[in-house]
Amino acid sequence: MGNTVLTHPGNTEPVVFTRDELGWLPWLEPLQEEHLTEKHWTGLVDRARSRSPYFMLLARDPEVLGARTRLDKDVFYNTSGGLARDARELAAAAVSRVNGCIYCASVHARFAATYSKRADDIDRFLETASAEGLDPRWIAVVEAATALTLTPSSFTADNAEALLDAGFEEQEIADLIYASAFFNWANRLMLSLGEASAN
Repeated sequence: MGNTVLTHPGNTEPVVFTRDELGWLPWLEPLQEEHLTEKHWTGLVDRARSRSPYFMLLARDPEVLGARTRLDKDVFYNTSGGLARDARELAAAAVSRVNGCIYCASVHARFAATYSKRADDIDRFLETASAEGLDPRWIAVVEAATALTLTPSSFTADNAEALLDAGFEEQEIADLIYASAFFNWANRLMLSLGEASAN
């Protein structure tokens, strides 16, 4: 497998934020399933991820992929306490909206809508990038995630106070910071390795 740069001249990149399912096309060649070793399968963590060109591209470095995937699962799927899943997904969608990662925003907006049953609020946020019209808890989540995305030092005591005033516990605030930090990294990785596809 070489390092050929892939181009997708026929691709129609989405230009608006949406909850619709989108595709993603890599700029470097992903591994093919028949070339995966046990080390690659271990790195994928979940065998179903072999159907994703993104994860198959990251599988070129299976140890890093494994660490990335285990962190992802702990940040978003840990149900032993802390921040509710809908708020974690809202934070990821807010980060992705600020960073311009249309693909990631679509995935996590869908999850946020599914877990919260508030699709209209999610759609309005995707369209406007504004927390206006949301309830105080979601406003605090969006504003905190946005501050952490613009630059971590933008997250101030005022953000922490707003989260506390909205009823968030300290562990929930920590989870919000973890979700926002992870997705700031994940967005940059995805935006650097390929492009979204509306096809």
